[in-house]
Amino acid sequence: MAVANLESSFGSLDIKHDNKLAMATDPTEDVVPQAETDDVEAEDSAVEDGSKDGTVGLPYGHADFVTMGMFIVDEIEYLPPKPPVRDILGGAGAYAALGARLFSPAPQLSRSVGWIVDKGHDFPAAMGELIESWQTAAIMRYDSSRATTRGWNGYDEAEHRAFRYMTPKKRITAEDLPPQLLTARSFHICSSASRCRELVTEIKSKRKAAIEALGPDAAQHPEIIARPYFIWEPVPDLCTPDELLNCTNTLPLVDVCSPNHSELAAYMGDPHAGLDPETGKLNKAAVERACEQLLSAMPLQSYALVVRAAEHGCFVAKNGGRRRLRADQSEAPKKKKPAPKQDLHGGLRHDIDMEALFAGLVQNEEGSIARDEVELTSSLEVWIPAVSGEEAAEGSEGVNPNSGLKVADPTGGGNSFLGGFAVGLARGKTLDEAAAWGNISASFAIEQVGVPVLDQDADGNETWNGVRVEDRYAAYETLLKKRGLLQE
Repeated sequence: MAVANLESSFGSLDIKHDNKLAMATDPTEDVVPQAETDDVEAEDSAVEDGSKDGTVGLPYGHADFVTMGMFIVDEIEYLPPKPPVRDILGGAGAYAALGARLFSPAPQLSRSVGWIVDKGHDFPAAMGELIESWQTAAIMRYDSSRATTRGWNGYDEAEHRAFRYMTPKKRITAEDLPPQLLTARSFHICSSASRCRELVTEIKSKRKAAIEALGPDAAQHPEIIARPYFIWEPVPDLCTPDELLNCTNTLPLVDVCSPNHSELAAYMGDPHAGLDPETGKLNKAAVERACEQLLSAMPLQSYALVVRAAEHGCFVAKNGGRRRLRADQSEAPKKKKPAPKQDLHGGLRHDIDMEALFAGLVQNEEGSIARDEVELTSSLEVWIPAVSGEEAAEGSEGVNPNSGLKVADPTGGGNSFLGGFAVGLARGKTLDEAAAWGNISASFAIEQVGVPVLDQDADGNETWNGVRVEDRYAAYETLLKKRGLLQE
């Protein structure tokens, strides 16, 4: 398989082949390899590694992406006469992992995609084989005392989805992540605002402990010392005006908040759900206005809003602000210095650092000014069109090779977008470039019921539904550059 060519096309990072991080803890404490679980009759549950060779952790080093979303076995009902489908791979976690996996060819980059699959006594065997074929860093947890989490999905004429759980769900927590996933470069969180704040706090705390456990070896892994990207996908049911304050309180803790256009409209109390009341089509001005209002609530913060808008692509908006330097710009942890005395009653003193004060009063965890760890970033507002559809076909740039793509089932499109988007950020892409990755991932997720089929071409390159990801992306990238939406 021409992995090297794919890695070059997608600007991937160097994947380390030493496994110091993966072996930071004793794997026998929590993990029972698949070959042994069938013989353990006294145990009702076990944790399995998703790899074929039964090894624990990431044999190629750290993770680029981890989703905290759940795995669900889906049942989908359509309007007649289209028949329903059952036992479909689903859930925010599964589709986010798919989105990241599309840009992570096996055998190396695929293992940088981390997720957790909870298997109950009714888990379909064929689904396990499918997951294993992706060669991701999936943690397979079996519990014979419970049913696999299952969900029902229904769609109306406008493709609005209704969803309900058919069996009890099992949430994923930071406690569930082993060190090799805690130190990932990016995290996808699909939750309420309050739950998101809890998860970010817990992940950061346990991540710090995992890095400290490495001791001097931590200096050899600057990529895990840097602060990771947190991408938050709000759950639809809690995108309401009553939750708006909760939302704004969460924004400073994440790097990206990504509702879809109707969820954003629901937050803002828009009675038209983000649509033009006269035409029934997406009201882009309303989306932009809502983003402007949310960004203005925290003018000194540099979080981004990425609004997913189905066939219209996505809108990316960000304030100019400050951000922590990451990856190669970071250093190993240093000894803590005594924090300077703070005036609890405010006011100016003769020893106040005025430059740092007006730069935004950025402080590190010890309370000292962290001027050398912060830089200012520029603002951004741009619509990135979908890979196919009317807007992708508009313009005089020539024929769009992807214009013939059709939507067979929108389930999981938004989750897959965020998987591709997050792994793009983790590998050094800008917000608009990462959004383009996300749109590509979504395009593969929605062109069939369920997930696309992984295969190989005559040259041994990965294909999904018979198409190489880099080929679809190359055509799409060319279109965006011709429109001036991506830099040459």
